[in-house]
Amino acid sequence: MRFDWTRGLVLATVAAITWGCNQAPQPEIDAANTALERARGSQAAQHAGNSLREAEQSKAALDNEIQAQSQAWFKSYDRARELALETKAAAERASAEAIAARDVADRKSEARNKAAAEKRAEANRAAAAADVQPPVKIKDVAPIYPAIAKAAGVEGTVTIAAAIDANGYVTGTSVLRSVPMLNQAALDAVKEWQYQPQRVGGKAVPSMVTVNVKFVRS
Repeated sequence: MRFDWTRGLVLATVAAITWGCNQAPQPEIDAANTALERARGSQAAQHAGNSLREAEQSKAALDNEIQAQSQAWFKSYDRARELALETKAAAERASAEAIAARDVADRKSEARNKAAAEKRAEANRAAAAADVQPPVKIKDVAPIYPAIAKAAGVEGTVTIAAAIDANGYVTGTSVLRSVPMLNQAALDAVKEWQYQPQRVGGKAVPSMVTVNVKFVRS
């Protein structure tokens, strides 16, 4: 009796296929388990609850299918393979949603922290400003109108920057806006002025003021 090699090859191929279908799809199962654990670790329960539940339900169905096939006389793991792929896809979707949700939450938290920091800074600036008492003039000396300027009909306002020391005395002056025939008379007057010095936190400190000295012919 001769052996039919063609028939033998067909039978061997069928047997191989049947054997493959009878084996649990372990690589797909492992990938599904890994994806599910990653989703749980990414806080998907908090940020992507629906997708995580879908993945866990699919995993439960996969476990049931594996258990059922392990007890079957003729095994087929096609459905198990499908459930493993579905579990992996749902778990990966849950991870992606969780990461996106955390990014949004982080940006909102950063914005809240920035707003709170700006509010504190504004409060600090307001407190610092409230603790500053500007200088107050307590001695005024009127300028002497130069006769030559008065005769020439020159009048106007000389603007002067004055440095005040911690004792309230004017220690330096400079002209910011000039009326040439009136500048010196304005400077001479301002140098005689006296101030209650500026105080910061209750302590007298030097400061600068800008003053206007007016000359009007009567």
